[in-house]
Parts: sequence; C-alpha cells; structure tokens
Amino acid sequence: SEKSAKAAFAFASATGASVVGLSVAQLYPFMLMPEAGAMVDLSSYEEIQDKTAQQAMQKLKAMATDAGVPCEVLSTRGVHPYEEIIKTAESHGCDLIWMASHGRKGLDKLLLGSETQRVLSHARLPVLVYRDPDVK
Repeated sequence: SEKSAKAAFAFASATGASVVGLSVAQLYPFMLMPEAGAMVDLSSYEEIQDKTAQQAMQKLKAMATDAGVPCEVLSTRGVHPYEEIIKTAESHGCDLIWMASHGRKGLDKLLLGSETQRVLSHARLPVLVYRDPDVK
C-alpha cells in the first residue's frame, strides 16, 4: 500500500492533482446478526478498526505533505469497503479512483475476493489499479 501511495502522489504531483485519501474501518461481518454480537466485544473490535484507519490516514497525510500534494484524508466505517470507496469518490467529485492490487492468485483470490475487483465492477468513475512491479 505504501508503494502504491507513493506512486499515486508522484502521479498527482505530475498532473497537478489533489488527493482524497480514504481508509474504511470494516465493521464486524456478523454485526447484522444480533446473536453474534453476544460472542464478540464489538466496541473493542470497532475501536481497533477505527484506530487503525486513522493511523493509516495520518501516515498518508504525512506522505502527501512530503510530496507537496494537497490531500484530504477521511476514515469511515462500512460493511463493504468498496461501497464506501465509490460513495466517497463520487461525493468528493473525484476524477479517478486509484487502488492497489495485492496480486493474490489462485485459491486466495477466489476465496478472499478483492475490494479492488468490486470497485472495478461497480464504479462509474475510471479506476486505476496500481500493481507493485516488484511483486512476482
């Protein structure tokens, strides 16, 4: 993700663009089932997710400052991160959604799914998928 962010800031700098950074704290997948809530301390889970998202955005903001690129950072919660990504891009008037590809293959790709793939499938905006050239 860090390499993708650096590439995104280089692209933004070269094109005179600004960046809207987003981190989605994914809600516990069983929150929609009340009986599951009794088995998990949801407040602790949410707190950790929120903290992780905010830390990621602080790091992104620092990278933007270092690159000299205007950057607004946001963090939100959502069951499906791809929906939050698309909604944020549309509401902020973004021209492009920049995402990283983790390069999963085989069964991992099939079982784990891909937020990037979901964004590609559902977004009406152009989506640029950055793949680290060092990943084989």
